[in-house]
Amino acid sequence: MDVILLERVAKLGQMGEIVSVKEGYARNFLLPQGKALRANEANKARFEDQKAHLEAQNLETKKEAESLATRLDGETYVIIRQASDGGALYGSVTPRDVAEAAGGKGTTIDKRQIVLTGPIKELGLHKVTVNLHPEVDVQITVNVARSEEEAELQASGKSIQEAAAEEEAAAEYEIQNLFDDIGSAGQDEGTSVDDILDAVGGGRSRDDENRD
Repeated sequence: MDVILLERVAKLGQMGEIVSVKEGYARNFLLPQGKALRANEANKARFEDQKAHLEAQNLETKKEAESLATRLDGETYVIIRQASDGGALYGSVTPRDVAEAAGGKGTTIDKRQIVLTGPIKELGLHKVTVNLHPEVDVQITVNVARSEEEAELQASGKSIQEAAAEEEAAAEYEIQNLFDDIGSAGQDEGTSVDDILDAVGGGRSRDDENRD
């Protein structure tokens, strides 16, 4: 089907161009969204009559989009979701979720303006494109975490896996220090670590016998 574009459409053309598209794409998207008209003689004349108005309207909406893009550029929105220890979400983050997160911070974005290259199914920081106008895109960051605390951690540059590894290393360090202290105490008294552990074990055994 041939259509006249009423605005720039990515990968198709600029306003006023006549392009050939699949009929389903035209019927289900371009025509109902007001992005194009069927390319017949009547609509060609109609477009020429409205061309100046459409161009002025496009310029105004573009300026508004550029103003909003300035406010959105670099913004981060936190979305709290349940996930496994490995970071896999129980479900996925949708364009509607991103639009609602932006709305929660006072910015109105239509879910249809959110462009996801694929479903978000992992914890972490995700770059998302917002198409504010046919000629204006902006990138925002979606911080998907299990809690506000984890979101702050991710925002600082650490992944959940890195934080867990650090906690594990810290715990091992504390345990090692404890054994070092026990070893030092045993050496001061002329007793080995094994002797201390045997004594502790024996004490426990005697306590168990006394309880029996």
